[in-house]
Amino acid sequence: MAGCAAVFLTPSERIFEGRANATDGDSIRLENTRIRLKGIDAPELDQICRRGAQAYRCGEHARDALLSLVIGRPITCKAAGRDKYRRTLAVCTVGGVDIGSRMVASGWAVSYGDYMSEQRQAERRREGLWAGTFELPREWRRAHPIGP
Repeated sequence: MAGCAAVFLTPSERIFEGRANATDGDSIRLENTRIRLKGIDAPELDQICRRGAQAYRCGEHARDALLSLVIGRPITCKAAGRDKYRRTLAVCTVGGVDIGSRMVASGWAVSYGDYMSEQRQAERRREGLWAGTFELPREWRRAHPIGP
């Protein structure tokens, strides 16, 4: 079983190019391929965050931030394997700019192994999620499991 998982998760370094749509704050669909941006984690679509006394749907804000980066623009993604949900993990760029880096720097995603410098800058500037309070997306998912 471990051997099968290793083959299944091995990076392919395949290149995907085209126009994409954001499905949430850290995932896009490029043609028929579901791509998870490598090295970032964004709030889930129904995740709620706070700015002062005001609650807001930070997952939707994160998706909209990603959508504003990709909509109508050519994207290039270099595959780096698959995640546990069988989505392609990839580093994607638009106009030569790393999309994951931009999402973390703008504060709408947190570092998930990469982009720590960008996260520290967003925290200092109180950008996006850092302008208020929020649960880390992975903690929110643990508290709100999907399914029965």
